[in-house]
Amino acid sequence: MSPLLRRKSPEPADRTVTLVAKPGCHLCDEAREVIVRVAAELGAAFEEKDITRDEELYRRYWEQIPVTLIDGRQHDFWRVDEGRLRKALGA
Repeated sequence: MSPLLRRKSPEPADRTVTLVAKPGCHLCDEAREVIVRVAAELGAAFEEKDITRDEELYRRYWEQIPVTLIDGRQHDFWRVDEGRLRKALGA
């Protein structure tokens, strides 16, 4: 394939990592720790959404929390693998 036709991967700083979590969830706390550290190191944006305050997220992800999204697409659930997250962000 011609280099001109290849899509350029977004830089980590152009990515957004979202943690879908709930209060009092120890797995969510562990996931947040990893995501915040990796996002800060790579310059990616981080946001967190409370599954108990969003009916759609609740229906979609309740049995999988914590859920990690990258640019709105599901990346992981339950546990966050730091190496896998870094690779997905292009590091």
